[in-house]
Amino acid sequence: MENGEKGNLLVRQVLLFFVMFGMSRANAKPGSFSVVEEMQSGVFVGNLAKNLGLEVSELSSRGAQVVSNNNKKPLQLDINTGDLRLSEPLDREELCGSTEPCVLHFQVLMKEPLQFLWIELQVRDINDHSPTFLEKEIVLEIPENSPVGSVFLLESAKDLDVGINAVKSYIISPNSHFHTKMRINPDSRKYPELVMDKALDYEKQPELSFILTALDGGSPPRSGTTLVRVVVVDSNDNAPEFEHTFYEVKIPENSILGSIVATVSAWDLDSGTNGEITYSFSHASEDIRKTFEMNQKSGEVTLIASLDFETIESYSIIIQATDGGGLFGKSTVKIQVMDVNDNSPEIAVSSITNPIPENLPENVVLVFSIRDKDSGDNGRMICSTPQDLPFVLKSSMENYYTLETEKPLDRESRSEYNITITVSDMGTPRLQTEHSISVQVSDVNDNAPAFTHTSYTLRVRENNGPGLHIGSVSATDRDAGTNAQLTYSLLPPPEPHLALASLVAIDADSGQLFALRPLDYEALQALEFRVGAADRGSPALSSQALVRLLVLDANDNSPFVLYPMQNASAPCTELLPRAAEPGYLLTKVVAVDGDSGQNAWLSYQLLKATEPGLFSVWPHNGEVRTARPLSERDAPKHRLLVLVRDNGEPPLSASVTLHVLLVDGFSQPYLPLPEAAAEQGQGDALTLHLVVALASVSSLFLLCVLVFVAVRLCMRSRPASVSGCAVPQGHFPGHLVDVSGAGTLSHSYQYEVCLMGGTGTNEFKFLKPIIPSLSPQCPGKEIEETPSIRNSLGFNIQ
Repeated sequence: MENGEKGNLLVRQVLLFFVMFGMSRANAKPGSFSVVEEMQSGVFVGNLAKNLGLEVSELSSRGAQVVSNNNKKPLQLDINTGDLRLSEPLDREELCGSTEPCVLHFQVLMKEPLQFLWIELQVRDINDHSPTFLEKEIVLEIPENSPVGSVFLLESAKDLDVGINAVKSYIISPNSHFHTKMRINPDSRKYPELVMDKALDYEKQPELSFILTALDGGSPPRSGTTLVRVVVVDSNDNAPEFEHTFYEVKIPENSILGSIVATVSAWDLDSGTNGEITYSFSHASEDIRKTFEMNQKSGEVTLIASLDFETIESYSIIIQATDGGGLFGKSTVKIQVMDVNDNSPEIAVSSITNPIPENLPENVVLVFSIRDKDSGDNGRMICSTPQDLPFVLKSSMENYYTLETEKPLDRESRSEYNITITVSDMGTPRLQTEHSISVQVSDVNDNAPAFTHTSYTLRVRENNGPGLHIGSVSATDRDAGTNAQLTYSLLPPPEPHLALASLVAIDADSGQLFALRPLDYEALQALEFRVGAADRGSPALSSQALVRLLVLDANDNSPFVLYPMQNASAPCTELLPRAAEPGYLLTKVVAVDGDSGQNAWLSYQLLKATEPGLFSVWPHNGEVRTARPLSERDAPKHRLLVLVRDNGEPPLSASVTLHVLLVDGFSQPYLPLPEAAAEQGQGDALTLHLVVALASVSSLFLLCVLVFVAVRLCMRSRPASVSGCAVPQGHFPGHLVDVSGAGTLSHSYQYEVCLMGGTGTNEFKFLKPIIPSLSPQCPGKEIEETPSIRNSLGFNIQ
């Protein structure tokens, strides 16, 4: 039987829920929704887009979100469908107490563009609480002489539900003396009264009891009971009367506990116990009983708990004065709680954007709301931020603010801002709340790399080793992160034929430069190229700098003798007239050095001479001159060894051998040089000897000795002849220029005099000006150019 009743009860509750839900959907207004309390999380509440007349796509594109003043979010929004669903079960009694209707206010925040829309959620009551009596037993002392129709107050039952689910009626168990009647107070509270239907007789029945039942209006209804015990007392014909039937008291909410709030007074004309008055609360709610205490003897109402204007603004207390005979009188005390500024403003952040990109104007950094639980001036608020920051507060609607950038920010100037939002009320004393946020400015690649120098000059000595570090370039970027990470590279040279990549390399991360192969100053003295530095931003920014690489000379080239050539097949002999005077220019040693600077400064020195005091060499220009007059005792032929040395560190040198033949004049027959011929013959014989010796090592040793002796005898028996230049015999040809008397060449050209050798006539082979391309018979004899004077034929003029 009980299971069947529970099943029917459950079915009726479900049907009632769907009927009420359908009615709420049918009568819903735009911006308002309703839901039954205690529904499970995830229950569909309504479609926000349809209710507000918006497209579903707008919710997602505009960043819609549901916010509330108390930072609780019982609703969750699906921005893809626009559906609102419960995120947690709602308890109407916890949210609104006895307030009806129970309406929760929310805001829909649209970020782009910024817009606030109000929505309401009505939480409908269900009959989930039964009426309850504070006392399990109500004792009434009723005089026996009470007339029929007398009314006696009964304690009312409390029901946390509201509306139709609240207490609707009271009934008592059947009896012949009383029935109940419903009364409604000025504050709309319902309480029962006991109406006497039949006079009481103390002698017949001094006490009677019955059950008082409170029924609510739910479906099915819930009930609560208490026992009413009526004690019949002897006659008392005067009821207590209050001095005032209504008392009004104002008290600050910060009143000290234990302070007397109000004092009531009543009197009774009876005497004895019937005149003794006792004060008590009548129909007092639980809030009243927890906050105030009644002194039964003095009528003083004392504060026993802290008051809170923001929770309850006023109390209405019915005080009952009861005499010893059971008669009573009643008075109402209204206690008005006065607000004091005891609540600081509150800040609720709805949305925050951090970090914010630089270079963008009017960025919304923070969306927040403020509230103050106080009222009047105590609840009026002022919101402010520091004035020296590039941020501004804007009020989009009452108590809703946005913090926006006043101008584009520059991360390189300042990358972080500490912003303090101050909210103060207008109360006395003023209370304020501060909320601090740290806003980071994110980097944008708006700065190109900058080299520390626009151009770099690097020096490296030639003949360096491969991979030598020759220097580095450096650039900085004011940006941060990847926007400041630099990569170095060699830029293509303006001359496409320059193989820069084979000469120099750069480290892409550090900017260090390296020589890839040894450099030769004589081939490359300077190299200019550009390097680039690019960051890794998007898009990447870059800059470039000029690098000038100077190759420093090293003393790696020995002097090279141009004249006289030492690799000629037959050396030329210089002719010196015996009539030459001191200082006579015999010849000039011409040498060059491939180096530069002091490494190419040459000096000349006479190392060895057949006659040491006869000749001298000028150290700066290599001119070989006579140092004293010639005499008949001087040998007809001389051999000079001249050293040419540069000024490097360490110095390098080369030597040249000069052959000088003394003649009486250019008309004197050429004297042979037997030693030169003998030396040449000996060299040929030695070569032949070596060849033969290598061919027959041991077996032909004796034959080799005989052959060697035969060769020697043969060489001695050969007539002396010189394959080189010979002194002419007989009269000097008339078409040549005679320079014997002047000591230097008197003509404007420098001439070579070469004689035919190996002939019986010993005639001159040629006598002509020195032209390097036309003088194969005397290799190495080149002209020494004097840049200031040239003849019309292009010959070098001494």
